[in-house]
Amino acid sequence: MSEEEANPYDLLGVSLESTEAEIRTAYRQRSLKVHPDRNRGNPDAARKFHELNQAYELLLDPLRRMAVDAKMRVKEARKARFANYDAKRKGLVDELEERERAFKKSRVEKQQQEKERWHENERVMEEGRKLREDREKDLRRKEKERAEAERSATGELEPPALGSLDTTVRLKYAISARPSLTTPSSLSTILSPFGTLDESSIMLSTKPVPPKKPKRVTALVPFRQIGGAFAAVCASGRAESGLENIEVAWVEGKEPELIGWLKKMGKLGNADRPEGGSQDKSTAEVPGTTPIPPPNRSTASVSSPASTPFSTFPSTFPDFDSPPTANTNSSTAPGLDYESLTLMRLREAERARLEREIREREAVEGE
Repeated sequence: MSEEEANPYDLLGVSLESTEAEIRTAYRQRSLKVHPDRNRGNPDAARKFHELNQAYELLLDPLRRMAVDAKMRVKEARKARFANYDAKRKGLVDELEERERAFKKSRVEKQQQEKERWHENERVMEEGRKLREDREKDLRRKEKERAEAERSATGELEPPALGSLDTTVRLKYAISARPSLTTPSSLSTILSPFGTLDESSIMLSTKPVPPKKPKRVTALVPFRQIGGAFAAVCASGRAESGLENIEVAWVEGKEPELIGWLKKMGKLGNADRPEGGSQDKSTAEVPGTTPIPPPNRSTASVSSPASTPFSTFPSTFPDFDSPPTANTNSSTAPGLDYESLTLMRLREAERARLEREIREREAVEGE
């Protein structure tokens, strides 16, 4: 009998020590209960009755009963042995579970400690970062204060860079007032006393445009040095300078930063364009140069630069490329040459852009 087969003793309801008489009695009682004739509505009645008959025949056969008894005893012994094994296994399982719980607990505690250490490290790093930033700010502040103190002590500031249009001026005048100024050469002749200029780069624009008869002229005149441009702007509208009925202004509509820097440093007098009929300005004082006397109105001439001095602009500029020196008693100060920058500025694309801007501005003013 295999382990999967039904136990004949359990089917008959007897024990291993039961006699044949007890087996027969138990069979008669059970067979009456499971007989198919008495259980017509039970589909399992025939199967149960057949199993009961097989168990009855097996137990009545002495040899077969001895084999079944041996198997039953082996099975009982195995069951008892496994019961002992189950007890040991249960103890091992309990011990293993206890170890796992202890391991999980220690791991959670370790993770918590690592998390606390990480937070502590982050806090220390944040405090260190704040301290470092505070130190850097303090160092930058001290460096700034030191640099300002040095600049204040030397009294010198770095000059601003020269803009691409800082040496260009805009002229506006009516043709009826100055009918001879209709070509670049004529403008070059009248403006040459103020400084060297590039006649080939002078641009003129008339309004209204042909074929209508022009009435007003707008011209862009680039000087080679900012000194000439400044002198021309200061002499705007002045008859003794040959600029009567001519409005001269900076092409960008504002004074270049370099001129403001020179005024601030005291290397250029606070000379502005004359307003109304006022034409007398103080002489600009530049280290290393002699003040220029006011012009003699009775002998002023446009054709000679020496006979047309401009009291609002120094004769020379300090050299910004050389380091500043404390010696202000030198006899001469070299002029500032911006020819290379002017040539870069006078590219064809720049000329086209300026001409377009002038025409757009004139169109707006005409409206």
